[in-house]
Amino acid sequence: MNRIKILWVDDEIEMLKPHFLFLDERGYDVTPCTNGQDALDLIDTNHYAIVLLDENMPGLNGLETLQEIKNRKSQLPVVMITKNEEERIMEDAIGAKISDYLIKPVNPHQILLSLKKILNQDHLIAEKTTQNYQKEFGQLAHDLNGLKTHQDWVAHYQKLIFWELELESLEDTSMLQIFESQKKEANALFAKYIQQHYQDWIEGSDGPVLSHQLFKKLILPTLKQHKPTLLLVVDNLRFDQWKIIQNEISNHYTVEKEDAYFSILPTATQYARNALFAGLTPLEIHKQFPQWWKFDHEEGGKNLYEEELLNSQCNRMGMERPLSYHKITQLNQGEQLIKNLQNHCHEGLTVVVYNFVDMISHAKTEMEMIKELAPDNKAYRSLTLSWYKNSPLRKLLKKAAQLDFQLLLTTDHGTLNVNHPSVVVANKETSVNLRYKTGKSLTFETKQVLDCEKPSAFALPSTSLNSRYIFAKEDYYFIYKNNYNHFAKLFNNTFQHGGISLEEMIVPFVVLRPR
Repeated sequence: MNRIKILWVDDEIEMLKPHFLFLDERGYDVTPCTNGQDALDLIDTNHYAIVLLDENMPGLNGLETLQEIKNRKSQLPVVMITKNEEERIMEDAIGAKISDYLIKPVNPHQILLSLKKILNQDHLIAEKTTQNYQKEFGQLAHDLNGLKTHQDWVAHYQKLIFWELELESLEDTSMLQIFESQKKEANALFAKYIQQHYQDWIEGSDGPVLSHQLFKKLILPTLKQHKPTLLLVVDNLRFDQWKIIQNEISNHYTVEKEDAYFSILPTATQYARNALFAGLTPLEIHKQFPQWWKFDHEEGGKNLYEEELLNSQCNRMGMERPLSYHKITQLNQGEQLIKNLQNHCHEGLTVVVYNFVDMISHAKTEMEMIKELAPDNKAYRSLTLSWYKNSPLRKLLKKAAQLDFQLLLTTDHGTLNVNHPSVVVANKETSVNLRYKTGKSLTFETKQVLDCEKPSAFALPSTSLNSRYIFAKEDYYFIYKNNYNHFAKLFNNTFQHGGISLEEMIVPFVVLRPR
């Protein structure tokens, strides 16, 4: 067993011998030192795992010694030990990045706890996390076979997200690999559940809130409080990505309510976000506003009339207070909105659409650099967090909180890391999306898709009597026979959406109030 070297600096070092004996028995080698200057000399010539430092010493005091230690070896952990409970001393020590702060008199067990917390924390957390997941594994498997309602599925998915985020921090990936197989099984059963119930939900039976119902059932009730509200729609934001950025947002906002709703099929921006803003199904949009709807095979943008659809819905709901709509696709647009946000305080609703997360997922298909930066879900989440920390959106939410805006955070759909090609034979007018297809004369692997032979049953428009929709299940993606190997290699391990999965369909709706 490798013994851990500690430097203990205290001008009354002789009084600490019982502590040294206690630590010696537990694998720690303590080097005693009586003053700051000698301590610095020892640090220059020896390797210590940690320094225990008295605050009140003659010559160089504890804070002065601490500062010099950090100048020489910034990563060396230092525990400050002092009789002084003055707040200023504590603040100075914390500002100098101490690892812990203990008040004299300290007993050996206090010291041991601090050492373990600092030196063994990662190992202890990893060990405990692994033990806890091993205990939970059987329960998750048992629960999976008993999921009957959409609420059950939301709760189960949130448990899966919790464990995924817990396990990904471990160096040992064996537990994460086991988890991935568990999540894969969950997605397989979820696809069966959607196949059994989705049409009933569309037809109006009791089910989850769907994209076209979001405003009426979840957004509108929050607006009756008559305070300025910022509705933030982050395109393609999965539930796990929300959990990753939640801590950052909590600097300015407190979560009042965390809910979930189900994206409609296809889980694609053209369908799900248009439905969200219109308060109508895609079929209803096509019928009532044909000038604002484009089919997949038609040229031009498919989401160019979100503001018009939103205004139409708000008029139908009798919203009296003004609203505004802003789509942010470039850095300068975000900065400009920050400057002008105060001008929107009188509005009942300020809607902001952020497209960057969606851009990341699509870029992984098109750019080798993004494939390197986001090779898996863990890296994808990390990239999302990095973007948020450095984006105008962070500044926007800070200012919104200062202006007392209520915040509603949501998305239109999620995305899935796909890994298994599924062959489709189709004509030239068939849509190009990899997780769903719409067209006529489609040939496909039946077990790998949900086949919607009658689009109107899913409240979807069709271009002809013979057109249909198919949706990829689990982590399949659609490719054609021509150049099969090339496209399978190109699209494998990329983020796609449009199909059926927990990640694509169950998405966050969060109500937050300013701190």
